[in-house]
Amino acid sequence: MARERTNDQMPDWSNYRGVLVFVEQRNGIAKNVSWQLLGAGKKLADKLDVSLMALVVGDQVEHLAREAVYYGADKVFLCEGPELKDYRTRPYSRITLKLIEEIKPEICLFGATATGRDLAGAIATHLPTGLTADTTELDVEPHPSRLLLASRPAFSEKMMATILCKQYRPQMATARAGVFQALPRDPGRQGEIVRIDNPMSEDQIAAKVVEFIEQRGGVNLEDAEIIVAGGRGLGGPEPFKMLQELADALGGVVGASRACVDAGWIKHEHQVGQTGCTVRPKLYFAIGISGAVQHTVGMSNSEVIVAINKDPNAPIFQIAHYGIVGDLFTIVPAITREVKKRRAAKLDPTAAFRA
Repeated sequence: MARERTNDQMPDWSNYRGVLVFVEQRNGIAKNVSWQLLGAGKKLADKLDVSLMALVVGDQVEHLAREAVYYGADKVFLCEGPELKDYRTRPYSRITLKLIEEIKPEICLFGATATGRDLAGAIATHLPTGLTADTTELDVEPHPSRLLLASRPAFSEKMMATILCKQYRPQMATARAGVFQALPRDPGRQGEIVRIDNPMSEDQIAAKVVEFIEQRGGVNLEDAEIIVAGGRGLGGPEPFKMLQELADALGGVVGASRACVDAGWIKHEHQVGQTGCTVRPKLYFAIGISGAVQHTVGMSNSEVIVAINKDPNAPIFQIAHYGIVGDLFTIVPAITREVKKRRAAKLDPTAAFRA
């Protein structure tokens, strides 16, 4: 809520304390970005010397409340009911708003997913407060300002903008999946789980979920453990079949640079980078990718990066764990043959690329 203030005096927000993370789920399975945000939230909470809290909403999702504790939450608020099985803006926003008004967190974090964006936008509008969307960096200033430093790409992805919310609380942000790292799951960790009531009954909810049709056949870069990505060096759309063969042999998916998508060689859903997906796979192949910042900012947190490029001075080699200089049209088929040979022998085909 807005408060009266003078130009030379900041509002008194001393009654707002703590970091709250919304745990997004579907059919009782949490989105990975939720655990990633708990990892980021834990760092913010430790800097501010406050508790890390989580909110879990759904039907029969108590196990996710326990998981939130295992992933770093000190206190988890759990709201369950059959009318909450599927996400709908009004009941989920009412629950979250009521909780925020009661516990007064100074920071609220949501995943930059379709659900997270919708929910965070509805909440920020009703409070009202500021909302920084699609952040890729999160930090806080220490006492006395305790400001959330939410940074995101701006000006056609050419620079980073850090956005502050000085006059309102809570400070809110949605964050990209794959950017932040989840804490190691600790099943021995203890935390408090508090059940809260849903203020709305089914007959008070105007929208009804008739059927949920899941899109199939698409690519899921954000959750992929192995990505084989191609760039301008492929020279056209046809070589992506070669990359698909390697990805299939490894059990991974195909990614691409912005240049390939802009050229119409592959669909946008495969794009990795600032204007595509931010990913954190266990193994990332950068094939024919020069290593422009627009791309590397979306994949530099991969556990192992293997770069293949004919230019020994390509910037991608500066962040790669393994680099191969040469003709990708010779190298990639050779790697694919070796991967298939190892699979046939029941050996781990990725063992040679471990950090």
